[in-house]
Amino acid sequence: MSQTSLKVSGLHEIVEQDESRQREIDEIVSGLSLPQKSLSPKFFYDERGSELFDEITRLPEYYLTATEAAIMADCIDEVADLIGPQASLIEFGAGSNQKIRLLLEHLHEPAVYVPVDISRDFLESEAKDLSKDFPNIQIIPVAADFTRPFDLPTPAIMPKRNIVFFPGSTIGNFSPEAALELLKVMYQEAGADGGLLIGVDLQKDRETLERAYNDEQGVTAAFNLNMLEHLNREYGANFLLENFRHHAVYNESAGRIEMYLISTTEQAFEIGGQSFHLDEGERLLTEHSHKYSLEGFATAAAEAGFSVRRVWMDDGKKFSVQYLERN
Repeated sequence: MSQTSLKVSGLHEIVEQDESRQREIDEIVSGLSLPQKSLSPKFFYDERGSELFDEITRLPEYYLTATEAAIMADCIDEVADLIGPQASLIEFGAGSNQKIRLLLEHLHEPAVYVPVDISRDFLESEAKDLSKDFPNIQIIPVAADFTRPFDLPTPAIMPKRNIVFFPGSTIGNFSPEAALELLKVMYQEAGADGGLLIGVDLQKDRETLERAYNDEQGVTAAFNLNMLEHLNREYGANFLLENFRHHAVYNESAGRIEMYLISTTEQAFEIGGQSFHLDEGERLLTEHSHKYSLEGFATAAAEAGFSVRRVWMDDGKKFSVQYLERN
């Protein structure tokens, strides 16, 4: 896989791995051609989408981030001991710097931090900011689609082991089949003797879940609609955002939140040289957020080659942070 390096400043550089724009357009067209039209949640994350999601994490209804942060604060010394010294920390879907700061402050002489994200601009901005506070840790951002294998950069200090970091329960955004494939990518990137530190949201009552994804301030709605703006700007689509409204609902039988953009009128739009039609009230699926049982996630992890070594949870058992190792 080819890649391009660009020196940004100080100790870090952007490594941008070439992705086929046509492959992504084909993926979009394929999703829109299904009986239930859908778009991959990875298209949420342009620079504006990343900023909006960061805002979502601070909403009172969105329990996930605060709960995970509290768990991490309580268990951070044990996490650092489990990871050990001179590790390479590889964050899939790197967002704001808040979560990674705690790890970098407590890990034992980390060799390198490698944030990986599809949004190059946001990645570059966050890496520059982080390097100011951690000048002695090499930071090498990689702009890539982390759902597919990618080449890890070569750091100045060779790590003793690789630790993949995937906080926020983003694993729930993938179907069970896609989550398994992603876990297999993580297994590959972790390498021999590697590990995975991951946030996993747990099954709970409908009211708590639906409130978290339909916030009163409308930030999640703006985040959802921004996907269409992203597709218009970067992929030549012509969605009219005013013709859609946000809606999220918990599908209890499937154990997942389903997030939709609902067409408020009969309409047509184009992307990738193809035309599509939506009836009034027709739903465009933009995200599934699966909620796991501890047993269910351990089974999926084992199929990918990981074993769960340690689980930390809040008192209400709403959320879990889990440390896995390669079998």
